[in-house]
Amino acid sequence: MTDVKKILLELIGDEAVLDSGCELIESGLLDSLAMIELLDALIDEGVELQITRIDREMLKTPALIQKLVDENS
Repeated sequence: MTDVKKILLELIGDEAVLDSGCELIESGLLDSLAMIELLDALIDEGVELQITRIDREMLKTPALIQKLVDENS
């Protein structure tokens, strides 16, 4: 199972990402470059993502990202 919070912590380096409800985009923790790095890391973990079908809303919180990962693993 892919641990989204662990990946986010490694990429962003802020423990706020450990809160499942943390507003990543609104808080500025997940900017456009970090989004690309996150998606790349998830693909490296074996998550089968169709990048063109991913909306920013799906990446708002760690919980939503985990849901996306669970649905595509």
